[in-house]
Amino acid sequence: MPSAEIARPPLTVLLAAPRGFCAGVDRAIAIVRQAIRDNGAPVYVRHEIVHNRHVVDELKDLGAIFVEELDEVPDGGLVVFSAHGVPKEVPHEAKRRRLLYADATCPLVSKVHREVERHHKTGCTVLLIGHAGHPEVIGTMGQVPEGSVLLIETVEDAKTVVVPDAGRIAYSTQTTLSVADTADIVSALKARFPRLEGPRNEDICYATTNRQQAVAAIAPEADLVLIVGAPNSSNSKRLVEVALKAGSSRSELIQNEGEIDWAWFKDVRTVGLSAGASAPERLVDEVIAAIRDRFAVEIVERRISDENVFFRAPPTPRRPALV
Repeated sequence: MPSAEIARPPLTVLLAAPRGFCAGVDRAIAIVRQAIRDNGAPVYVRHEIVHNRHVVDELKDLGAIFVEELDEVPDGGLVVFSAHGVPKEVPHEAKRRRLLYADATCPLVSKVHREVERHHKTGCTVLLIGHAGHPEVIGTMGQVPEGSVLLIETVEDAKTVVVPDAGRIAYSTQTTLSVADTADIVSALKARFPRLEGPRNEDICYATTNRQQAVAAIAPEADLVLIVGAPNSSNSKRLVEVALKAGSSRSELIQNEGEIDWAWFKDVRTVGLSAGASAPERLVDEVIAAIRDRFAVEIVERRISDENVFFRAPPTPRRPALV
């Protein structure tokens, strides 16, 4: 007689919402897809269009070629700049080489660029709160002459930074930072520089804020929080930090269901689940399917807000028709 199937242990999955793709990511992917539709392959993309290997691989399959710098783009090529933004020298070089290009910079990142330029024109030293080496930070600092922007990564940096004129100083922030950590850094700066100017509106993007708040809402009830996202995705890594600070005893960043270590689930009764702003929803679905294979799952979605932001993609350039 066949043995009875072993009952799967119960598990509650708290699904954070909003999660996954934001309007800027949707727009950037749409620009690459449209460029390929209008022009055929190949279309070149400078850097990862967004920080997610699965998105990059899907676009490669359609005919996108990802490069690090413009010198890898052949004469006459069409290149798309990533959602993170680029220094001004990049479009200048594209124009010099007469390359066709489309700029997929997120409009919220472009807002920070214009803000930094505005402060620079008024003679302010700009303090940029962000992470060294991140493409968004490189692009933002590259909007004005070198040395005009000083990078602040920590509260300690805020307490020790030296500026030429404490009366003419402003700050901006990377759009994908931890809301709480950024607030601590800004407080430290304002304590030192009472005349510090800030952005007219919050720099940290709505999607980053919403996803962090949603994770913070489920973390206190979760024994484990899984965040679907890439290891080089700033906003995804911040979600792991938020989960831990909000009360979850463990939080892990995974790119897909294949990276789950099932040993994490020992003595776990409730799992929180979310995804960074550059992670496709299908990856979340695949994680849930993998969990269902091992547990009797109850899904509980916790939605803290609805998002209806949409950024229209601009027309993509077209290669001249061959006669």
